[in-house]
Order: sequence, then structure tokens, then C-alpha cells
Amino acid sequence: MTDVRGDLRFELDSVEGAARAGQLRVGRHVVETPVFMPVGTLGTVKGLSPEELVGVGATFLLANTYHLHLRPGAEVVASCGGVRDFMRWRGPVLTDSGGYQVFSLAATRTVDDDGVTFRSHIDGSEHRFTPEGVIELQRRLGADVIMAFDHCPPGGASRREAMQACRRTSAWLSSCRAAFEDGPEVGGGGRPQALFPIVQGSVYRELRVEQVEVALAMGEWPGVGIGGLSVGEPKPRMWRVLDSLHDAIPTRLPRYLMGVGYPDDLLEAIARGCDMFDCVAPTRNARHGTAWTATEGQVNLKAARFRLDRRPIDPDCDCDACRSYDRAYIRHLLVAGERLGHRLVSIHNLRFLIGLAGTSRAHIRCGTFSGWVRDWLERYRAARNPEGRPPK
Repeated sequence: MTDVRGDLRFELDSVEGAARAGQLRVGRHVVETPVFMPVGTLGTVKGLSPEELVGVGATFLLANTYHLHLRPGAEVVASCGGVRDFMRWRGPVLTDSGGYQVFSLAATRTVDDDGVTFRSHIDGSEHRFTPEGVIELQRRLGADVIMAFDHCPPGGASRREAMQACRRTSAWLSSCRAAFEDGPEVGGGGRPQALFPIVQGSVYRELRVEQVEVALAMGEWPGVGIGGLSVGEPKPRMWRVLDSLHDAIPTRLPRYLMGVGYPDDLLEAIARGCDMFDCVAPTRNARHGTAWTATEGQVNLKAARFRLDRRPIDPDCDCDACRSYDRAYIRHLLVAGERLGHRLVSIHNLRFLIGLAGTSRAHIRCGTFSGWVRDWLERYRAARNPEGRPPK
């Protein structure tokens, strides 16, 4: 029987309130937590090389099962040594199950209790995802951490819809675990893999807690994924869910908050005990010319006011973009549609978030996190809302 914990171990070394700092040991790699994981959807973080990702401080990457299944196909990735070797990344990789992507295809998919039939967004071809099939795909992809297949309800789901999603997620989790335990000891990359469950429940706290209890009743896990948040629900309701899960999830398990990665959301979630994060926002925003700064909040570098601005994106940032280029030049690249502009802002945004997670770790370990994060969020939100409008 293959151990769902694989070669992954988590150790906490500091706690301040609910905020935690520790190490996630994945084979020979040690990942400091809290950690932000850049998203390499198709085996690449858009526009950036693995060397540039090392330069921004990335230690853990995410790739997507749905997209890699459609192209180039899991068998191709497996034949090239698994997703790590395929993309030339030397650190650990996590693959999400594709559940979020499949359930976002509302107009072209059919759900039943055994799985989901859907059409490719690329060519309209028909595909079928089942819990067992998704585990097999991720086995071939060979990521170090893989996720169970879940039913992700839409933002604003009714309690009835959320309950149905929870029922399917729990049933599919049992099937995923059985398929994993009956499978090979190593994945397509030749390394042991760890399987995380995903808890759903929308904004209904009692459903979330029940999902954790159901997962724990199945046995030990190496960590827990928290899915279906930051999908349009009011932020206060999201924070209340995380408060409830902090008490429900055992301290020994890392908590992976899926799809969350705006600066203030990251800090709010760290303050509520989350350890792992991913989000496409840093690179997606960069492609629209949007950068994050500590003193000015979120800025659109395409704005005319930056035409002659010789300052770096963020004077306090140590990334290559801020060390070597100024806003005037980057604005020119963005307005002209030059890809270098998108790449430079992507480098900055990723470094900004990874650095924010690192600064959080340092403050947690020093016992100064609560005061620091309160002051940081006040400054950031004041800069983002200069007229005093409350954040959404």
C-alpha cells in the first residue's frame, strides 16, 4: 500500500496567534513556510525561465493537471521524466487536480456522481475526469504533491449547492485515496508523491468543518487543501471560514489555501494560520501593466503620469526589474506591447509576494507579526483607497 504522505514532512518552529512559520520538507528540499508558489499552468510561469524564478526566490511551483492533460498530454510529460524534468525546474512541484478548471466550464460540462464529462476549451474535444482517472494523470505527471479531485461550487452558491459539492468531494476523496494507495510507490518523475485532500463548503463554516472531519476519518494526510474560496464571496466571509478551519485542521498539517495571492489577502490568510498559497494574479496583472508596491498600493504602470518617472517600480524591492529599470522605460514597453515589459512586471510582482511571505516568516519568528501586519495593511489599503473607501 502506497503511503499518501509520500516523502513530505511538515515542521512548525514558531507560532504567533494563529500565524505560523515552519519548514515543509519534500525529499531533500526544505521549503520555508508561509510560502507563495508561482503558477506554471502549462509547465511554465508565463514568460519567465526557471533561472528567473530562482532569482525571485521561488522554492515551490504549481502546474495544472487539466491543462497538461490537454497539451502536451500526461504521457508526453511522463516520457520526459515527469513535470520537474520536463520544465527544467529543480525544486518541488504541486499539481492541482483540475477540479476548478473543469467546474468553470459550466456551459460545456456534465457532472454526475462518478465524475465530470467536459469539452476542451481548445478544440471542443470531449474528455472525462473521474477521481481515479485524475489520480492516474497526476501519477504520470510526477509532481511531488498532488491534489484529490473535488467538486468546486461557484461563488455565491446556495447552502444546498454547497452541500451537494461537499457530498461529491467526500465521496471522490475516498476514491482518490484508494486509487493512490493501490498505485505505484513513485510517480512519473521517479519520486514518491504526497496526496492532499481538498475541503469545500463555500462560505458555510459548518460544512467546511464537516469536510475536515470526513477527511481525517479516512486516515493520516500530509496536508490539507482549502478550495472554493476567493471566487467572488465577500472577504469578511472568507476570513470567517479560515478562522473556523484554523481550529478544525490539526496543527501538524500544513494548510494550503488554493488560488489566493493578492498582497493583502495573502497577509490576512497568513494571520489566520495558512501556510501555502498559489495564484495567477502576479503574472496576469503584470500582463495588464499592474504592479504592487508597499507605499503606493496597486499601480497601473501604463498611466501617463509615469511617462518621465525615473524611479524603479518599488524603491524598496530588490528584484532585477527594480534594480535595473525605471518606470518610464517599463511604461514605454507596456504601451508599445513589448513582451519585456510584461516579463519585468511579472518578475517584480512575484518577488513582491514571495518577499512578503518571507518578511511574514521573519516577524512570526520574532514575535512581531501581529503589529507589523496591522500597520502594513493599513498603509497598503490607504494607498489603494486614497479617498478612504473601504476595501471590498
